[in-house]
Amino acid sequence: MKLNPPLLALAAGAFGIGVTEFAPMGLLPVIATDLGVSIPTAGLLISAYALGVMLGAPLMTLTTGRVPRRTLLIGLAAIFTIGNLLSAISGSYGMLLVARVVTSLNHGAFFGVGSIVAASLVAPNRQAGAVAAMFMGLTIANVVGVPLATWAGDALGWRASFWGIAAIGVLVMAALRLTLPNRPAPTGGDMVAELRVLGRGPVLAALALTVIGSSAMFTVFTYIAPILREETQASLGFVTAMLVTYGLGLTLGNWLGGRFADRSVDRTLIITLASLSAILVAFAAAMPFAVPTSILVFLWGVASFALVPPLQVRVMAAAGDAPNLASAMNIGAFNLGNAIGAAVGGAVIAGGLGYPAVSLAGAVASGLGLLLVLFLTRRRAPATAPAVG
Repeated sequence: MKLNPPLLALAAGAFGIGVTEFAPMGLLPVIATDLGVSIPTAGLLISAYALGVMLGAPLMTLTTGRVPRRTLLIGLAAIFTIGNLLSAISGSYGMLLVARVVTSLNHGAFFGVGSIVAASLVAPNRQAGAVAAMFMGLTIANVVGVPLATWAGDALGWRASFWGIAAIGVLVMAALRLTLPNRPAPTGGDMVAELRVLGRGPVLAALALTVIGSSAMFTVFTYIAPILREETQASLGFVTAMLVTYGLGLTLGNWLGGRFADRSVDRTLIITLASLSAILVAFAAAMPFAVPTSILVFLWGVASFALVPPLQVRVMAAAGDAPNLASAMNIGAFNLGNAIGAAVGGAVIAGGLGYPAVSLAGAVASGLGLLLVLFLTRRRAPATAPAVG
């Protein structure tokens, strides 16, 4: 993908959202200690954010259909900024929980509308790559932003991390204003058409697959910091290094997922889900050992985000000429999987089954996603990534 300033601006927005979504996972022990709650209770901050995305995706998409795309994306970035400011000044667990929900309301619509805009900026046969380019900001957030936020939270207090994320939001608004074309709102579509699309079988199947696939990731990743500290006996430096390693894996996986999804969506999903299951089973056994853990964390990151471009393109293609709500709902589905995964992982921990069982639970979720893809592909010929508008 050649240098494309509007795509870079969208990627910058994805970066900011990625940091605010994933940073609390590295900050869970610090937040839990400071606010006097348990790790599973602090993990509910992840679930609350994810459920807020589910609420915000249809709400923002359906009520802003007539807003020009650049204006809408800047407004969504403003919600992100305000939510992180509220997080930074939160003095209690309850206030932080509310602030996380406010922050999340922009998430689904930003990625949903942003994906449509990104796809419209390139030729039809490069659309999966364009979506991957936007999501590259999300993966880079895990290479740079999340480890930095984890370090800052430990050294300066977790509130400092949210002040920094709010500053990113201001920069994102400026980048969108300066580089994004002033595209009008789509014509010919309406709220009824967008809602009707959600009743299509292929769209519902694609959304279900996104929920299952993302739950496999977040069952484990939500608790990555306590897993490394308790099972691997890791220092803060090692935890930070593993977050960078995971982020590098996400970046490579996102690129690979976009590249191969432009050839075959289903084949990419089958290989990736099978690999993810195997990696999480191996991770359950290797947790006490630093070297194999490092390798598996990287491979886990690759498999996790190789899923994202094909899942997003699958939904956009299935939705046809009314893709905005379906695209946003797919981001909501990703975060519903986030919430389910965080809750499942927390239940495993609270039940005393141990951290290796958390990884095995993630492997089971990935295996269910693989079975769903295989079932769907048996009903039709293997799909290649079609053009989306």
